Amino acid sequence: MPTPPRPLRRTPRRTPPLAAATLFLTLLAPPALAQDGDTPVSDPLPDPTPSRHALVLTEFSTLPRSESVPPPTDSRLKRWARINHLGEVPDGSGRLAVPDLNGKLHLLDRAGTPSEYLDVGTATGADFWSHQGLGSGLGSVAFHPGFARNGVFYTVHTEGRAALTAKTPDLPAPQGARLHSVVTEWTADDPRAATFAGTSREVLRLGFQSTYHNIQEIGFNPNARPRDHDHGLLYVAVGDGAAGAGGTVPQDLTVPQGKILRIDPARRDAPSGRYGIPAVNPFAGRPDALGEIYAYGLRNPHRFSWDTGGRRQMFTANIGEHRVESVYEVRAGDNFGWSDREGPFAYRKASNPTCGVFPLPDGDAQNGYTYPVAAFDHTPPAARPCSDSGSAIVGGFVHRGRLPALNGKYLYAEGVGGRVFHSDVREMRRGGPLATTHQLQLIDGATGAPTTMAELAGHTRVDLRFGTDRSGALYVLSKANGRIWKVTDVRVTP
Repeated sequence: MPTPPRPLRRTPRRTPPLAAATLFLTLLAPPALAQDGDTPVSDPLPDPTPSRHALVLTEFSTLPRSESVPPPTDSRLKRWARINHLGEVPDGSGRLAVPDLNGKLHLLDRAGTPSEYLDVGTATGADFWSHQGLGSGLGSVAFHPGFARNGVFYTVHTEGRAALTAKTPDLPAPQGARLHSVVTEWTADDPRAATFAGTSREVLRLGFQSTYHNIQEIGFNPNARPRDHDHGLLYVAVGDGAAGAGGTVPQDLTVPQGKILRIDPARRDAPSGRYGIPAVNPFAGRPDALGEIYAYGLRNPHRFSWDTGGRRQMFTANIGEHRVESVYEVRAGDNFGWSDREGPFAYRKASNPTCGVFPLPDGDAQNGYTYPVAAFDHTPPAARPCSDSGSAIVGGFVHRGRLPALNGKYLYAEGVGGRVFHSDVREMRRGGPLATTHQLQLIDGATGAPTTMAELAGHTRVDLRFGTDRSGALYVLSKANGRIWKVTDVRVTP
């Protein structure tokens, strides 16, 4: 059975042999074990370690300004452009695809010049929903590996209004639905065209009991080749619909919320007749579970990716409820513990006025949970300890590009404030100590001066996202001013 990783504090000082042995045993014990089991853990994880490396961010593009319709009342949705993803179109053109949650899918040429490729909001009709819920709207796009030949790609968007009564989700929606997430397949008549013309069909529709934590991302495994069992299978990261904090939805294998799904959009043997269930899925054929489930026990899986080198693992980030933001290595059948666990700690649904996390119980290994390989924590507001702290993890990528100092480093971030982190993928091992979280410094490529994402974005709420192209180059996006920066260099600083 998996065992929980142990947060590790390092010290560069030399220690006498006997003291070193005592220190080693202390470091192997999670901080939680030093406290009473009924007392919240006061400081769950060490602060990020300052890195000597600084990313040079060079402005690459600015997306057109956009607005939700109707105008949102939530100030967090009043952004320049709610750009949410960046990836390369797999056709050799070098074009980059960037969806805006407000409804439009943009393509960027090699110089970063944006053009509108498809207005998904208009094409999907009056039920398109983007003005309420942080992840609502056009959330993600995934181009089929054979797009250059078949013109096929997929988007996910949200719908409300009449869709809630006129359309039925394909899989169970606990406690009814206030919002639908819809995966759509688009087939371009000419894959090389600058704007979309072609056909579309609905592939998957899921319901959520709130306007939060819906489908966060869709994507294909870039390591899968045409004869591999994973080739052409679509991964779908599904949030818990905010139902996990007080319930058991993420642990319930009969519903899709709080899971990563894997489907075959080229087949039609699912009950809906619009996609297939891969026979290699861990729960395929089980009468007590959805065959679409690949992994489960997640609150809000906020970006997944695969290492394209090394051991080619899949990673996902998961936004925590109270204190802990986590990165997991994902394998078929994994249970990441939410809402019994928050990162490598116990989560309690009731009698928790401080909204903290708690030590793991004795004999925890028998529960079979998979714990994070990297994580960081944050402090809840003192006045309202159960309110949103404004901190949330955003997953990124393991760099395998042309910046040697970043090679083998997984980049991720605290997306709201814009702190950028990395962990060495060699340390990110299941069952071992948590990998060290290093906080990277930033340099403005235009001036050469140290900077922060808040300064570059022009706002304290950065809403940072990452992107990458097929060469492995890294990009940083901000909703605050709709800008995209390319990581063009890494410098060692004093």
